[in-house]
Amino acid sequence: MNKRNFLKSVGLGSLAIIQPGIPSLSATAAKTPSQPAKKVRHRVWINPDENDTAADLQKRYAAYKKAGIGDIFFEADSEKHFRAAKQHGIMAHRWIWTMNRGEKELLASHPEWYAKNRKGESCATNPPYVDYYRWLCPSKPEVINYLKEQAKAVLSKDYVDGLHLDYVRYCDVVLPVNLWSNYGIDQSKELPEYDFCYCETCREKYKEEKGVDPLEMEHPDQIPSWRRFRYNRITNVVNNLAAVAKQYKKPITAAVFPTPDIAKRIVRQDWVNWPLDSVNPMIYHGFYKEDVSWIGEAVTEGVSALHGKFPLYAGLYLPDFNGNMADLEKGIRLAIQHGAAGVSLFGGVTDEVLQTLQKASV
Repeated sequence: MNKRNFLKSVGLGSLAIIQPGIPSLSATAAKTPSQPAKKVRHRVWINPDENDTAADLQKRYAAYKKAGIGDIFFEADSEKHFRAAKQHGIMAHRWIWTMNRGEKELLASHPEWYAKNRKGESCATNPPYVDYYRWLCPSKPEVINYLKEQAKAVLSKDYVDGLHLDYVRYCDVVLPVNLWSNYGIDQSKELPEYDFCYCETCREKYKEEKGVDPLEMEHPDQIPSWRRFRYNRITNVVNNLAAVAKQYKKPITAAVFPTPDIAKRIVRQDWVNWPLDSVNPMIYHGFYKEDVSWIGEAVTEGVSALHGKFPLYAGLYLPDFNGNMADLEKGIRLAIQHGAAGVSLFGGVTDEVLQTLQKASV
């Protein structure tokens, strides 16, 4: 099940959620809100349809290239899609689910690899929110090795230009506020059933560092070192996968939560300190009950925190714009003006969207 299905399940419709030609770090660092990038490069997240014909792909990717799209993140492996994109000078990246892995074979063969919440419930048997939320524990060496092998299998293919990580985090301990009503929950505080991971491995490793079992602490959700421990567990996963990408001399990127603060607070994701080639924060303003202007604010926060380490591409969720191309143009311009190297789109990429993307990039 892909992200579109998750959003349908919560009543929101569809969702989104390198490389030669990437802006240099010095150029990225030099951008300011009053100095838009001279040349921007955009991206899209898509799920390839095997029923598409060669003619369909030629027409589509020619239009993408004309609109300024230089990278495509494909959620499934489709050699014909990858090669068609590459023929038009577009980088073709394989978009993979990282920590959220619900394959039946994996669940059946290694239930012990899955994360446990503060109540001791495993994602293997008690998935939070939706049935496909099956989160692996990032502290287990076996999990790290499994993910490295998955990355090698992807990157070894000659038509794959890069690795794009999604769900590279813990389960949402707090959902975006716009989703609370879909589950009838109030997450103004961290609830134990959504707070991960408290498996034996995580507890033992933390105890080795701090001398106390997290479950023995009165308010573990409020202990800074326990939070930092979990940021570091996910960062270690990224470090290992980045090393694999480096072996294959291919870029590694990630879809992450919208700002460094939000990412750390609600999914234990410290993406500012990851060894990436670029990052795509999912700045889905509607999820957080914000208006379009928030896109610029979120980009500013991310770019400022990165200090030029690598480029940031603002992830925009097309359904949030409700077909309003003027708002979409505004969002794209705000992202670029505030230091984004471009935007990454998720949703129905129509001719009208492409025209707006091209217009806003001038």
